[in-house]
Amino acid sequence: MNISHESKTNRWGTNAMRMVSTFFSITVIFCTFVFSVVHQDEKNSSENGNNNQDKIEIAELNDEARLQAPGAFVDLPSGKVHYELAGNSEAQTVVLIHGYSVPYYLWDNTFTPLVEAGFRVLRYDLYGRGYSDRPNVNYDINLYIQQLNSLLAALDIIQPVDLAGVSMGGSIAVAFTDRHPEKVRKLIFIDTEFTSGVAPYSPDFLTTGVRQMREQAASMAQGQLGDFYKPEKFSGWPDRYKPQMRFNGFFRALVSTTMYFYLADYTKMYERVGKQDRDILIIWGREDSNIPVEVSKLVQKALPKSQLVIVDEAGHLSHYERPEIVNPVIIDFLKK
Repeated sequence: MNISHESKTNRWGTNAMRMVSTFFSITVIFCTFVFSVVHQDEKNSSENGNNNQDKIEIAELNDEARLQAPGAFVDLPSGKVHYELAGNSEAQTVVLIHGYSVPYYLWDNTFTPLVEAGFRVLRYDLYGRGYSDRPNVNYDINLYIQQLNSLLAALDIIQPVDLAGVSMGGSIAVAFTDRHPEKVRKLIFIDTEFTSGVAPYSPDFLTTGVRQMREQAASMAQGQLGDFYKPEKFSGWPDRYKPQMRFNGFFRALVSTTMYFYLADYTKMYERVGKQDRDILIIWGREDSNIPVEVSKLVQKALPKSQLVIVDEAGHLSHYERPEIVNPVIIDFLKK
């Protein structure tokens, strides 16, 4: 069997709830993962660090630089946003939200199958990632809610949409739904974060954090392979990550997200959204080493009307690693 289904509410006992505080610590582990990836390839970092340093944050992200990018661009209040929109304009719109640092190519294995299934599909780069602008602001949840809300308005998408979020993208999806419930029809959470907020960072962390990221840049791209159960199947993945590192403001955006995005209590948002009348699908890789599969039970408890699907032989990016399993599940869910 490739997947296992757990329908609707799973009744957990008090022992499981005692695990909550343990799993909440994942916030710090995950959102600061880029500070530790150097340990995965210390030798490669020392040998290639200087070459990589020459390739990070050396250029402005301007119109000329964007000529190499696929998709389209739109000017929004906080900056220009890179997006791709395809499918029948009369069809149900599905919005795909990526995670902490990998931009919208994270959805390559999902985007076209959804379009071919008859949906209108939108994916975009979060501010600070890919080919979207890197505004000099605090990267808190309000920025990401505003970005999505403004993007939908700019593209004249006025009917309720279906939202799908991976990892941090799940937090954005639940926060957007909590803020604008009338704008969301169905929700899909894939290996999503489930965090209750962290203590504020010292303001000088923005400077020290950027410096640490720059020093570890050689291993940062390579470290993305840790999102897969079988990384050997995705050897070209690090090279796809590197182009966005060339543009000024990338590291600041990530550090600022670590500092400000995770101050919010997303568990409360999940609980509020869980009380709304809405179909919800949760998908999780059984071998996820970033956010363990046990967290899926906590998410499902907060979303009692949800359906949970566990994907075997899949890591943190279960939708990308096992599209032959996940895509049919998503399409069936959206068409019901």
